[in-house]
Amino acid sequence: MGIELDTFAVARLRDAIAGTVYVRGDEGLAAEVACFNTAIRHDPDIVVAVTDDEDVVEAIAFARDAGLPVRVQATGHGAEAPIVGGMIISTRGLDSLSIDADARLARIGAGLRWAPVIVAAAEHGLAPVTGSSTSVGAVGYSLGGGLGPMARTYGFTADWVRGFRVVTADGRILTADRNTNSDLFWALRGGKGGLCVVTEMTLELVPLRALYGGSVFFEGGAIEPALRAWIDWSAELPDEATTSVALLTVPDIEGPPPPLRGRTVLSVRFAYPGDGADGERLFAPIRAAAPVYLDFVAEMPTTAVASIHNDPEQGAPTWIRGYMLDTFDQDAGDVILELAGPGSGSPFLSVELRQIGGATARDTDDGTSIGGRDAGYTLALLAADPSTFAEAAPARAKAISDALADRISAVTNVNFIGDLSDRAAFETGWPAPVQERLTAARLQWDPDKVFAFGPA
Repeated sequence: MGIELDTFAVARLRDAIAGTVYVRGDEGLAAEVACFNTAIRHDPDIVVAVTDDEDVVEAIAFARDAGLPVRVQATGHGAEAPIVGGMIISTRGLDSLSIDADARLARIGAGLRWAPVIVAAAEHGLAPVTGSSTSVGAVGYSLGGGLGPMARTYGFTADWVRGFRVVTADGRILTADRNTNSDLFWALRGGKGGLCVVTEMTLELVPLRALYGGSVFFEGGAIEPALRAWIDWSAELPDEATTSVALLTVPDIEGPPPPLRGRTVLSVRFAYPGDGADGERLFAPIRAAAPVYLDFVAEMPTTAVASIHNDPEQGAPTWIRGYMLDTFDQDAGDVILELAGPGSGSPFLSVELRQIGGATARDTDDGTSIGGRDAGYTLALLAADPSTFAEAAPARAKAISDALADRISAVTNVNFIGDLSDRAAFETGWPAPVQERLTAARLQWDPDKVFAFGPA
């Protein structure tokens, strides 16, 4: 597989950069580009693990001379299809972080995960508008928009981005913000890829020390009444609060917490960045909906935000399908219970619904390219048993999507699509006018299509 690389050109690249160059067969290559989804294994011709902007410049120059398509990976999250051939620029070594507390700004390297950003910001009574998992790379997540546990209050993470430092396809190191290269700035806040290599992001932080949030779990006969209560309750929830629900079928194996092991449970998540007494009052109808199995909703510091969703910190084989929904009501609840509820034979470890709207529906005054602002919910289906990936999971996902077809939004945010090589799925990532403007931006900033992104 792959192409024959010029040995002397590879040696010159190794001499020119401070980072590390791997070619196919080198020890360490697989670890450098390992994916969080361990079912996906990349097989590039060459990997450049960069340590600074100049390394990126040299890597791009090498790729252009060799005619190699370039892809970028940081922490390995979000990979749903293997990369075969070409170059991967690994930015995980770009892990710088600085906080300007007076300006409420964080400068975040492209390889940094959310956890250290949250901790550093908390020292100043500040918080990033983060994702549900604090092990995810902050920059890659934000390039697609970013829907976290407080999305209805604060919007998409990309709404809070104030600038990027980038390396372009022709090797220039530039700034993109609302005043400089503003067209590129617009495209990077939601356009995800195919534009340049982002090496640093500047993010505005919000003043927040604590919130009322967490998750409660229901099991057995309490699952259906709790889900039905959530459907009606969430529809009346004020924008200041964010909620999601996940139907979890947890295998009886080592790894999951013992109270959940071998059980089917419903997890209702909640986040309210306001007074704890008000948050408790808002959440009371869920606690009253059915007998609670486990209750972890309480006042918490912002450093505990990951406990709201309890996303896994360690990678595993997964199969994922994501959608956005315009509406979700009791009839839609019937579909989920029938096809993914207890006793349904569902192949999914998790069936998650996030209620959005609120601040996510409002674009910034300077505009972003984020897709999916008009949706009311996200739906994510996740299977973890590799024996189901080829047939059972896709078939059950199709049954669910067919049953909810009249509710599936015309646009599904790019971070939820999954395999971006699927042209039909890729084209749903943005409204048509945004898609057209993004296509023009990619042609402007990468006319030779150095950066591989989307369907071939």
